[in-house]
Amino acid sequence: MKKEYREAVLKALDSTKEQKTEILTEADIQHLPGAVKKYLLLTGVVGKEKVMNFRAEFMGGIRSGPGEKYMSLRSVQYNFIKDLTRIFHIVAKKMGIPAVGNHIYRDQKAIMLIKILGLFTVSDAKGWQMDQGETVTVFNDMCFIAPASLIDKRIEWKEIDAKSVSARFTNGGISVTATLFFNVKGELVNFISNDRFETTDGKSYNNYPWSTPVISYADINGYHLPSGAKLIYKHPDEDFCYGEFRLVSLEYNCRDYR
Repeated sequence: MKKEYREAVLKALDSTKEQKTEILTEADIQHLPGAVKKYLLLTGVVGKEKVMNFRAEFMGGIRSGPGEKYMSLRSVQYNFIKDLTRIFHIVAKKMGIPAVGNHIYRDQKAIMLIKILGLFTVSDAKGWQMDQGETVTVFNDMCFIAPASLIDKRIEWKEIDAKSVSARFTNGGISVTATLFFNVKGELVNFISNDRFETTDGKSYNNYPWSTPVISYADINGYHLPSGAKLIYKHPDEDFCYGEFRLVSLEYNCRDYR
């Protein structure tokens, strides 16, 4: 699993080795809704390099059903913006038994493979629900982890009011929508989409609203960014929080694998 992840990252890094970075200016953000412009200025991305890719590490917990205890987890991912790619590797433990997983999104296709002890497959998800759902995840990553990428021409913005906007994000033949919510300071505090699917085994899918409320902000490498969030599906009877993540490290415009 780790080898597959590493090979996917190296291939993506190789495809971007000739990309050059530019500085994000205030002129670049003038077309954005007021709340999004305020957010980008608050995060400190203006005046720094535009984001070509990023590497992020998280710690936290995850579970597959209400009432279950959280499994401790650690994850690492690389995202690439131009040719939209997300390569995510996770290691979790439940009752001391390790599970490893890869989520890979590239060429508008997504897979999720999870194995117990690295040997026994418990989830092998693929298909249009995964493709669409991971497009939502990639856009969510852009919003929270790489705000500089929100100037992307694949995003259509619509202002709702001073503290909320709707967005339509299109990657090739897949379009997804989300609503973004900001607080009075200008921080992005929630993201809600109806275009992501819940699955635990890759066989059955449920289409519930998906939200990622922020629980903390931190100053990271000269940026003011979300540092912790919950992952919630809004079930008909109650909200199901299936994960909590805390940002451990973040690096923009990576040239090498680590």
